[in-house]
Amino acid sequence: MTLAMPEQEVATEPVLYRVKDAMAVLRMSKTVIYELIRAGRLRTVKEGRTRFVPASAIAEYVALLEREAGGRK
Repeated sequence: MTLAMPEQEVATEPVLYRVKDAMAVLRMSKTVIYELIRAGRLRTVKEGRTRFVPASAIAEYVALLEREAGGRK
C-alpha cells in the first residue's frame, strides 16, 4: 500500500536573505545594512556563523520607512 503525499508548493521568493542579497533587495551598501542592524531597525537571525535577514524583516523595515515618511509631503 502506497500513501500519496500531497505536493508541497515551493516558495518562489526566498524566506531568508544573506546580507549580500538584502543589500541588493534594499539597494543599500553593506555599511548601511550593518548600521541598520546595529540600530535595531533591521532584524536578523543567525544560523551557525551566517547572518540572515528574514524576508519579513525587510517588509517590516520598508513599512517603517513608509510610516516615518507618512507625515512628510
